[in-house]
Amino acid sequence: MNARAAAPLALVTGGAGFIGTNLSDRLLSSGQRVLIFDNLSRAGVCTNLHWLQTQHPDSLEVQVADIRDADAVSHAVERADTIYHFAAQVAVTTSLDDPVQDFEINTRGTLNVLEAMRRRRRAPPLILTSTNKVYGALDDVELARRAQRYIPVSAELRSNGISESRSLDFHSPYGCSKGAADQYVLDYARSYGLPALVFRMSCIYGPHQFGNEDQGWVAHFLLRARERQPIAIFGDGCQVRDVLYVEDLLDAFTLASANVQRLKGQAFNIGGGPGNTLSLLELVDMMQERLGSRVDLQFSPWRRGDQRYYVTNTGRFEAATGWRPSVSPQLGVERLQEWLDHVTPVRREWASDAPPKVMTL
Repeated sequence: MNARAAAPLALVTGGAGFIGTNLSDRLLSSGQRVLIFDNLSRAGVCTNLHWLQTQHPDSLEVQVADIRDADAVSHAVERADTIYHFAAQVAVTTSLDDPVQDFEINTRGTLNVLEAMRRRRRAPPLILTSTNKVYGALDDVELARRAQRYIPVSAELRSNGISESRSLDFHSPYGCSKGAADQYVLDYARSYGLPALVFRMSCIYGPHQFGNEDQGWVAHFLLRARERQPIAIFGDGCQVRDVLYVEDLLDAFTLASANVQRLKGQAFNIGGGPGNTLSLLELVDMMQERLGSRVDLQFSPWRRGDQRYYVTNTGRFEAATGWRPSVSPQLGVERLQEWLDHVTPVRREWASDAPPKVMTL
């Protein structure tokens, strides 16, 4: 057996997406093999996959299939040494339009992965990416407006953010489907002893992100501003999120994977934390300073279930692993802008990506 064939195989579902592409690149660069499982349905993913195949022509495999296909999922899981489950329907608005499809992808798709793991004699480790939306709209958090942002009245919340002790409160079909997947993973770890854990993530941003109004707002804002297009803001723009640069997230994956037996059965809030926050209007100001021109903003009513303030308390994962974010919003936005400047000439082709050369298993 050659060295390549003997290297561990990581299964990355949704692996041609933003986070999957970045993680796959890191794993492949470290000498692991990667099997990307993706139906290639989102704009931009074929561009990502072409890039990965160019960078790693000998150690990347691709299975073009849908997470709702239990047989295809089982085939992929059977080969995996580690599983990163990112395949998902990611937009609240889409879930409101088609809640059944949202459930089938996010909940049933996750159950397909878990059942395939359970059938193996020795299940591989699993990390599921969940969402801060499992905590609901946080309407009970009292806020005050300061300049261009909301801040909690509670000093403890201002200092530390939202922790895992917060009660779950699923809002929207998306919140329900991701929340159910989150809970299934934790229960399969408890009921069947699977080595699985959950990341409840805040706003991740970075290269290979093709953002839109519903998901990936940092990249979406930067793209719209660069193209001198208006930006739609739902609400007043003072809503605050903690933002996490994707390289910091990859460090968290590495630590979680290395410590999965100790961390299994737990959920961790993962984000930039109180030291890495932005309001929408603050990001607009950063962009305007970089561009040297004004950005056209178009305000619309608040959307259902929107959180006016969400900042992650990362203390639980920090205490367990020593992880801390290291990339500031200013530096991260600059890096993302540089990448977007490089790829924007091919953006017109995202909506009609030509399928890359793939192995369909």
